[in-house]
Amino acid sequence: MPSPSPLCAASCSTALRAPPPLLRFRRPAAPVSASVARAAPAVSDDLVLRIAEQLEDSVTSSSPLLDPLRSASSLSLLSTPWPTRRSGDAFRFTDISYLRSFPISLPSRAPDLAPPSSPYPSHVLFSDGLLVSASGAHVSSLADLPPGRARDRAAAALAASVEFADNDLFYDFNAVGARDVVVVHVPEGVKVADDPVHIMFTYTDCGAESMLMSNPRVLVVAEKEAEVAIVEEHFGAGEEGGCYWANPVVEILIDAGARVVHSYVQRQSFAAAHTKWTVVQQDVSSKYEFVEVSTGAKLNRHNLHIQQLGPETETELSSIHLTSQNKQIHDLHSKLILDHPRGVSRQLHKCIACAAGNSIFDGNIKVNRFAQQTDAGQETKCLILSPKALVNVKPNLQIIADDVRCTHGAAISGELDPNELFYFQARGISAETATDALLYFFGAHVIKRIPFKPINEKAFAQFKELLASSRQTTTEALLS
Repeated sequence: MPSPSPLCAASCSTALRAPPPLLRFRRPAAPVSASVARAAPAVSDDLVLRIAEQLEDSVTSSSPLLDPLRSASSLSLLSTPWPTRRSGDAFRFTDISYLRSFPISLPSRAPDLAPPSSPYPSHVLFSDGLLVSASGAHVSSLADLPPGRARDRAAAALAASVEFADNDLFYDFNAVGARDVVVVHVPEGVKVADDPVHIMFTYTDCGAESMLMSNPRVLVVAEKEAEVAIVEEHFGAGEEGGCYWANPVVEILIDAGARVVHSYVQRQSFAAAHTKWTVVQQDVSSKYEFVEVSTGAKLNRHNLHIQQLGPETETELSSIHLTSQNKQIHDLHSKLILDHPRGVSRQLHKCIACAAGNSIFDGNIKVNRFAQQTDAGQETKCLILSPKALVNVKPNLQIIADDVRCTHGAAISGELDPNELFYFQARGISAETATDALLYFFGAHVIKRIPFKPINEKAFAQFKELLASSRQTTTEALLS
């Protein structure tokens, strides 16, 4: 078997193509709640357990605060099969077989690469899921948190994560494989939304024989009346980035009256897999503003789960997905649960499917019995620019309350508005230039909502470049 590339020969352990039969998957000794134990039937999946065992063996030391979550997720994996398109609605349109294309490797240490620079004083760097640096007044690793309010809140949040009922295979993999957790803790009344915490996730490959898997984890706690901005950037290191599997989890707790502004940019290598969880809990009168720009990865799956835990809570979600490559899959599964009166939510999802790309959106908003006077809106707009491109959208509202104002809609088009094209051409602008402009502004409607100029400009530049290159990719797809 060829040896790994020199770049990562010292930073990853290469998996064998034919690993030995799994003999055991050790369960950590930390106690597990009775409700979790009762929910785990004795069913196993060889591939899942093999990866879980690798993850368990890779974690040689971690904070004891992670033990209950790791223990519960280990137990959950004992009964979790590998999901397929026949498993149910969660993966009905999403083919994740790419993750089975290579044996899985895990990093032993961060690669020796020049760290990317950040324009912000508060910043965090993960490399292949391993924490490299964390700086800022409200930022720390879980292992370095001193006794006090921040550590107590982090411990309580991680303990509560054990009871998260909507977890899946990828959430549990992260819980078992996370080496540390970055904690962003903003005390009561502190407002730092104008100066974001910039969290950079870089990834490398491990040669042609395996897929390097990483499991970074972030916890954000905004206490009462606090304000904080978070910027996530996920990207491959080097020119091409390589083949790897990024499996991050971000959990956000927003206390009463607090506000979190969350920008998320995913521009992974086009040979990478990216499976992400974002879990948000909002207390009374809190506000959560989320903007997502996803353009990279061969397989991209984002699970976005938000629960409003108090009245008069506001949630605003905006996302744009661009599948510019052949056989590229982008999947956004969102779930918003409203349980209290006078909640407000707005969700806008947009996607552009080019070449032989596949874009999936499953957006669920559940307005429960006591969520009276809720104002919820959901809209998805999709452009299909190639006969071989595919879009599957499932926006849905489940309304149990009877005094609400709820709307949702979906628009899927195989061409741009001819009236808009005519408007440009009537002013002497060519059809090709007009098409480029309309596509650009279709995505710009979301990208411009990122409130920080350096991140905003970088996302605009890459989006424009990928739109231009997608013409060639679409032509190749039609000829194949």
